[in-house]
Amino acid sequence: MNQSDFPMLKKDIIYFDNAATTLKPKQVLDKMNDYYENYSANAHRGDYDISFKTDQEYELAREKVRKFINAREVEEIIFTSGTTESLNMVANGFFKKYLEENDEILITMSEHASNVLPWFHLQNTNGCLVKFIPLDANHYVTLENVKKAVTPRTKLIALAGITNVLGDERPIKEITEFAHAHNIFVVMDGAQSVPHKKTDVCDLDVDFLAFSGHKMCGPTGIGVLYGKKQLLEELDPINMGGGMNESFDDPQNLYFKDLPHRLEAGTPNIAGAIGLGQAIDYLQSIGMDKINEYEKSLRKYAIDKLIKIPYLDILNIEADGAIISFNVNDIFSQDVAYYLNKYNICVRAGNHCAKILKNEVGIKNSLRISFYFYNTKSEIDDFIELIKNKEKMKVEMI
Repeated sequence: MNQSDFPMLKKDIIYFDNAATTLKPKQVLDKMNDYYENYSANAHRGDYDISFKTDQEYELAREKVRKFINAREVEEIIFTSGTTESLNMVANGFFKKYLEENDEILITMSEHASNVLPWFHLQNTNGCLVKFIPLDANHYVTLENVKKAVTPRTKLIALAGITNVLGDERPIKEITEFAHAHNIFVVMDGAQSVPHKKTDVCDLDVDFLAFSGHKMCGPTGIGVLYGKKQLLEELDPINMGGGMNESFDDPQNLYFKDLPHRLEAGTPNIAGAIGLGQAIDYLQSIGMDKINEYEKSLRKYAIDKLIKIPYLDILNIEADGAIISFNVNDIFSQDVAYYLNKYNICVRAGNHCAKILKNEVGIKNSLRISFYFYNTKSEIDDFIELIKNKEKMKVEMI
């Protein structure tokens, strides 16, 4: 689907590492080049025509993000460098002053490092406690297990919408409804969900949402922090400098701008924001529901073939995300990745930044293939032909 829009796919590669980053369509590249070539001024700082043009395009991108996730107000959209910065801003700018000693943060063993380390750091500095929601037999999150994990000290639940190794989709709406009934905040890591399915923050009712542009056909170095406006008003700026202040006559007289600019110090990633806006236009021109259904069909097609290979250990046969993690028995995962690379097939091997997952599944490293809408069943067939011949793998690794 739409393969001709992606210059990288003209390089004779099969790209199955979309959970790490996605390829960029020409429409996004052209939009960013247009900024650099035709109106490359700073944002919210100039009193001349090309600077006004920059302001318009930058804020138009913010409005596109607002509509894309159905936020109520444009002030609820903060541009960041990506999911990691967004989650760190929430941890250090909001929860650091909100959580007290022995207050509990609930996460799971299958979270990405970006949704683990900020909370670990908070425990080490604030004395709050990070605890884990038990996973079911498939290593997935259920509402019942969330309920079992909650105590009177639970103040925050921080979960990925879809995880980056197991690809399980969490019941975020139901979890949020339960959490709010018990005065518990919910932070959602949307890095693996927002690019693949329609996301409505009003429907989900999450308090904060973080996601990255580069995982949804946008450029690297741009991401989004969504927060309910009344909560963002309480979030202390982590970065201070130009663009976020009204005046600063002395240390006792610091006056900051209103949202969203109060949380966007310094020269922003202008081309990145504009590129993200164009990526959103591109995805919506295809249709998020169409993308989601197509990816599900690719995953089913691949799983139906992979389960017939006897020497594969598949971690997540049943999953909703477009991710399959597995190992080839008796062959190190990175050796398999190097073997596939000989045939221009790009896959991921390792722990995938989910380093505590090994405590849950008993496996430290795995191979991961992850699909996006520009992948095809023909590409899967080529991959299967290579992966089903274990002896060929062993010979070529010598």
